[in-house]
Amino acid sequence: MAEKTYLEAIRDALFEEMGRDPAVFIMGEDARCNFFGTTSGIIEAYGLDRILDCPIAEAGITGVAAGAAMVGMRPVVDFTIAPFLYPAMDQICSIVAKSRYLYGGQAKVPLVLRANMIYGSGGAAQHSDRPYPMFMHMPGLKIMVPSSPYEAKGLLKTAIRDDDPVLSFEDANLWSAKSEIPDEDYTIPFGQAALCRRGVDCTVVAIGAMVPMVLEAAAALAAEGIDVEVIDPRTLAPLDMPSILESVARTGRLVVVDVAWERCSAADHIAAVVSEEGFWDLSAPIMKVCTENTHIPFNTAVERALYPSRDRVIAAVRKTFA
Repeated sequence: MAEKTYLEAIRDALFEEMGRDPAVFIMGEDARCNFFGTTSGIIEAYGLDRILDCPIAEAGITGVAAGAAMVGMRPVVDFTIAPFLYPAMDQICSIVAKSRYLYGGQAKVPLVLRANMIYGSGGAAQHSDRPYPMFMHMPGLKIMVPSSPYEAKGLLKTAIRDDDPVLSFEDANLWSAKSEIPDEDYTIPFGQAALCRRGVDCTVVAIGAMVPMVLEAAAALAAEGIDVEVIDPRTLAPLDMPSILESVARTGRLVVVDVAWERCSAADHIAAVVSEEGFWDLSAPIMKVCTENTHIPFNTAVERALYPSRDRVIAAVRKTFA
């Protein structure tokens, strides 16, 4: 096993899948000289024909990629920053998400849309969004939010091989994070949550970059005698609710930590399902730790105060025992 960063893991997944399947290709704005380094060495190995630089036209890029996918190719579109998905919403929701259904299964759309979530660094309102809950609402889309280099590589390889469209939301706060990556080829199944820490007192579901922060909070709470179980859903569509419900049935408490806005968030959905299907297992009200429902300011000190924090997680867990 080799230790890799989050960005290195993504680059390795792209490189390996392009070598495995000649139908895989990359397209996007500045794809050939990707600023973040996820395409380094790919041109030298596979040529210019398989990495396409595109104009600043997100809807057009997505439409071309959808068409290519429906005729047998497997495009991976690099959207650079998650809010750049917004200009392509019509293509994503009307064409990408619905075509397999509209054509009665005769058409497949094996397309991956990669979106970096860059926030907490003064990117302000138009560059700091974490919009995966919007796309959870749309049937036909699969959504992954990797929490480590290991998850990033394994889930991305699964996404590229999938016959349905996948949105990969990659958290920039994890770019320098490292974890051991198997030397052999591996994939991670969609819809299978990871049990990151076993505990008996409270279940905490953490999404994406919230996972390492929640594990720090769990270690602090252990010193107080509170044993927290931590679950990483890995994918939000499909969502492994059985694992979450089974955990809540054992612990009797639930806190959901989600860096997206609180209103209509993934945390909202998880809390609602547990309220409906696991109500009688609960010993306390469900708590959510999310971002405040406001646009992101340019001032970084104000911005960072909006997001979930270790202290907010600890306070939420304590409150379930009040």
